[in-house]
Amino acid sequence: MLEFLLCSLVTILPDYLYRRYGQGKRIGREITLYSMWFELRRGITACLILTVSLITMIFYFHPSTTNASTAFRTVTILPETGGRVAEVYVSRFQKVKAGDPLFRLDSTAQEAALEVADKRVAEIDAQMTVSTTELAAADGQIQTAEATLQQAQDDLGRQLELQQRNASTVAQREIDRLRQLVEGNRGAVAAAVANKQSLQTKISTLLPAQKESAQAAAKQARVELDKTVVRAGVAGTVQQFTLRVGEVVNPLLRPAGVMVPENAGRTTLIAGFGQIEAQVIKPGMIAEATCIGKPFTIIPMVITDVQDVIASGQVRASDQLVDAQQLARQGTITAVLEPLYPGQLNGVPPGSNCIANAYSNNHDEIEAPETGTGRKIFLHAVDATGLVHAMILRIQAVLLPVQTLVLGGH
Repeated sequence: MLEFLLCSLVTILPDYLYRRYGQGKRIGREITLYSMWFELRRGITACLILTVSLITMIFYFHPSTTNASTAFRTVTILPETGGRVAEVYVSRFQKVKAGDPLFRLDSTAQEAALEVADKRVAEIDAQMTVSTTELAAADGQIQTAEATLQQAQDDLGRQLELQQRNASTVAQREIDRLRQLVEGNRGAVAAAVANKQSLQTKISTLLPAQKESAQAAAKQARVELDKTVVRAGVAGTVQQFTLRVGEVVNPLLRPAGVMVPENAGRTTLIAGFGQIEAQVIKPGMIAEATCIGKPFTIIPMVITDVQDVIASGQVRASDQLVDAQQLARQGTITAVLEPLYPGQLNGVPPGSNCIANAYSNNHDEIEAPETGTGRKIFLHAVDATGLVHAMILRIQAVLLPVQTLVLGGH
């Protein structure tokens, strides 16, 4: 209607003024309801053509959509492991910070596993103490074996010396026995030294490795115990949280509730523009929006990102062939809009429905020296028609509460 009124000012109105003052024809006499088309046919025809052209230009180069919303993503409250609820710390609509506990599962099995792991660490510490004592005993065994070996070697040396002086005084069998005794004592010394080295290896390598494994098992058991306390991953508000003590929750089938992050839906606007405007919608375009959650307010925005695919055309791999008729539903070009100035979406409830306009800006092309005169005039006209769309958006912002509360019957 606004476009028609504007076009009539330069088509129908001049035609009527010519008829009225140039030809002296007056409304109600020469110009009646029945003769209006014949008398004003040139102005009416030009007005209709100009109106259709103006509407086409406005809606193509300055896209508009009612499919805009402050969309937000919720976070499902889920435990990392299933179990029975033992204690609940929060209630519905309560605001929490990241890391705050929400509820706790029964942790009897995890506490028992942690206690077993801690006992294993203590057991290995005791083995290290015992092995240290055994190492001291091994030093004593080495000294004893070395002393016995030395004594046997001394006895063998005396007997050999006596045999050299007088062969008849010492029997050869006694010499052989002492030699075997020396070899046996030498083996005892080697065994004692090997036993000490084994204890040293056990103390320096085996027991520390076993202790580290036991500590890792204890750490894992403590992690499993910590998992029984479900904490908030982000700051936000707890919603649909009706959990009670004794209920069983499962990470796959039984979520505990939903959390709405603190800044969810308060920083961006998701809008779906028509496919025909795919060549017009570009990141960096200035936009405006009015939301039903914040009436009588125009929010200046900028398009920061444009999805390069249309969601309605996606195909998922399955055991059935996809008929092209199933993809016939016309999708939209998804664009992300952010406020031109920080905090301008404050007061708009997340999830609000909005109306958004995007405006083409051809200033750079107009200023370019290679742009022709005709092209510059056309681009000036395109940019100027954005004012009409901005006026329409402001009229919609004023009428939106009336349409919702009065005409909509809400």
